[in-house]
Amino acid sequence: MDTTLKSKIEAQGMNPETVAQQIDNFKNGFPFLKITGPATPQDGIRVLSETELAHFTQTYPEKAAKIDVVKFVPASGAASRMFKDLFSFLEGDGDLSKSSFVQKFIANISKFAFYADLDESLQQKGSSIQACLDSGDAKKIISELLSEDGLAYGSLPKGLLRFHSYPTENRTPAHEHLVEGVQYGIGKNNTVKIHFTVSPEHEEKFKLEIDSVLAGLKASIGLKFEVSYSQQKKSTDTVAVTMANEPFEESDGSLLFRPAGHGALLENLNDIKADLIFIKNIDNVVPDRLKEPTKTYKMAIAGLLLEVQEKVFSALSGMESGVSDSFVGMAESVYTGDLGGKLPADFDSLSLEEKAAFLQAKLNRPIRVCGMVKNTGEPGGGPFWILEADGSQSLQILETAQIDLTDSESKKHFQASTHFNPVDLVCGTKDYQGNSFDLLKFRDMQTGFITEKSKSGRDLKALELPGLWNGAMAGWNTLFVEVPLITFNPVKTVNDLLRDEHQG
Repeated sequence: MDTTLKSKIEAQGMNPETVAQQIDNFKNGFPFLKITGPATPQDGIRVLSETELAHFTQTYPEKAAKIDVVKFVPASGAASRMFKDLFSFLEGDGDLSKSSFVQKFIANISKFAFYADLDESLQQKGSSIQACLDSGDAKKIISELLSEDGLAYGSLPKGLLRFHSYPTENRTPAHEHLVEGVQYGIGKNNTVKIHFTVSPEHEEKFKLEIDSVLAGLKASIGLKFEVSYSQQKKSTDTVAVTMANEPFEESDGSLLFRPAGHGALLENLNDIKADLIFIKNIDNVVPDRLKEPTKTYKMAIAGLLLEVQEKVFSALSGMESGVSDSFVGMAESVYTGDLGGKLPADFDSLSLEEKAAFLQAKLNRPIRVCGMVKNTGEPGGGPFWILEADGSQSLQILETAQIDLTDSESKKHFQASTHFNPVDLVCGTKDYQGNSFDLLKFRDMQTGFITEKSKSGRDLKALELPGLWNGAMAGWNTLFVEVPLITFNPVKTVNDLLRDEHQG
């Protein structure tokens, strides 16, 4: 790297060695992962029985009351993609007949939770939704919803939009996450802790929204709440390059660095010091009438994690006192039985000390339990068995881009996949001695993503860090559990709010 480029990188507060590695990634790409098979209910995905559900939902609250529990909610994404079709309509000639999406939106306008806010905003300007409908002015309604001098929904994050209607209030996803946190997120000292990752420009708005509902929640429920916030760290941004893999320079000569996807939030997660951390996307919330299945399965997967974790800790503590057949046997049983790991083919030929070292390294890791729903065509990472360098096999959540679909064997495994991950995770990030793991050490940096973008009319390549629940957790111990589809209700477009699952 020449001195001019190095000084430019340092001037922008970035690490030259890290940037050099990122440029190499652009040049060389990322290797595909070696799939040995899909994780299925027959091999890798646990399907809990009614007895197990009852057991975990009973044991979890007792254990949670003694530990720090945090709900971690990535909430910084803008909602602009939700309104893509509405923006296109505004840019067009206003002919409703050309867009069935906009027709549906306008025909059902009264069913949206933001209806009252939108009508009030129009009335302040001497109009109303009904007046616009009577005059056939759909553009005025949509403009008021999206524009900065209206409700500004086009630039707000999803967490601050009105999603659900109730008799006495209309809730945002941020509000719903607080209510949902009460269902399964009560830790020690009767406290519900929720952490939102937010963009800098919206943090104050999040605080205002949370503060506006927190007092009422505390009074009605009688619990303590601790709500915290963090922003994606600037240091996690990655350099952009030209199509020739040279650093992309802005008009002023500075280098372009871009946010590196949700994998950058591993740093934020690493800062959370808790015994148990739930992770759930901001837009996957439902009204109160549908919260029960979510509560049940969140408690179940958390109860399972804590039970398996106890066995892992016991095995590791046992091996501390010395290597013996009984302790190594116990560790092997925990690894293959409770964690479902698959040993390398030559494991039996190892010495007792080699087996102990292998199992200690495998067990002393962060642990996560991931909910998996049956694949109904929704986009999302899939659960697969991966061949590791040491010959063992581990469970991983893969995106399609990480799979070599030109390889017949990999394609066969991909097509045989039955489930996908709806970002429904619970994590244990402390070791058997009570210390927090450095989560960055368990990330596979060879699982990033390269995408093509543009800036100021010029094409560029962008680099995303290993996804938070993909390569960023590649070195974790992973358990997959089947959860009902009703627990997955994302909002990708504004009209998704018209689904029964999001109606009052």
